[in-house]
Amino acid sequence: MSWKEKLQRFQELVNEFYEGRHRGALAREKREEDDLFMLLVFSEMMGVPNPASYYTLELLPILYDEFHEWHTRMGMDKSPLEHFRCC
Repeated sequence: MSWKEKLQRFQELVNEFYEGRHRGALAREKREEDDLFMLLVFSEMMGVPNPASYYTLELLPILYDEFHEWHTRMGMDKSPLEHFRCC
């Protein structure tokens, strides 16, 4: 095993040590950030004024796949958008 491989393995072990205990909390924080981002992107369609709608408009096709999971996680049984049915 070369020094480079040993150093890389050591780095992996250190990352696992520090991230392993907090993996659930980190995943929860990432999910909350993603939920806020989805709300920002879809807010104009739900009737909430969004000053950044011009910039978020091009993100809509990318996020449509995740829309169903997001609105069910937010406690909405059906799609809050009248013209977009996903359920």
